[in-house]
Amino acid sequence: MTTAANTQQTTPITAVTLEVTDLDAATRFYADAFGLGDQLRLRASDSPSTGFRGFTLSLVVSQPADVDALVDAAIEAGATVLKPVAKSFWGYGGSVQAPDGTVWKIASSSKKNTGPATKQVDDFVLLLGVADVKATKQFYVEQGLAVSRSFGSKYVEFEAPAGQLKLALYTRRAAAKDAGIDPEGTGSHRVVVNSTVVSGADPDGFPWEAAV
Repeated sequence: MTTAANTQQTTPITAVTLEVTDLDAATRFYADAFGLGDQLRLRASDSPSTGFRGFTLSLVVSQPADVDALVDAAIEAGATVLKPVAKSFWGYGGSVQAPDGTVWKIASSSKKNTGPATKQVDDFVLLLGVADVKATKQFYVEQGLAVSRSFGSKYVEFEAPAGQLKLALYTRRAAAKDAGIDPEGTGSHRVVVNSTVVSGADPDGFPWEAAV
């Protein structure tokens, strides 16, 4: 993996590309469910992949009503519920699996509504489930990413400009447990991270490509 500079900096992620077997069906699903525009891209792939793919995508919203609206839209479009929406110590949320196999978590830190649902997404987060959080954190820091939050070997979040995708790290087992899915899986991750300054692959084989 290479970067445009050796000094530590925020590395913007311009988009996440999902590799799907049925491009037309996936295009319809995401248009109906989430409508994320250019931050989510799709491309056809028949790379073998089974079970958990080692990552989740999270949509963070301002209130429970928006969680419900987005989850309901995803289910209506064909998603499967992995973890029903519910209140927790951290807020309110749940997770679903898209027809293409991608795991999505929709959550809010608020437990109370302040108005009608708007389905506006405040943060879009790519969470990678990795073998060694500390080692992968160090790898990304050496590539130029700046850490915004870190909890030892459990969780790391990197800085991102407003409106940009955020990158976070969890252990693979913790990421799967958080989403309500079995951690076992083999084959392709079926995801590519698009960036303006990073390209290559990380220690867990997650590929990064130059942004178009």
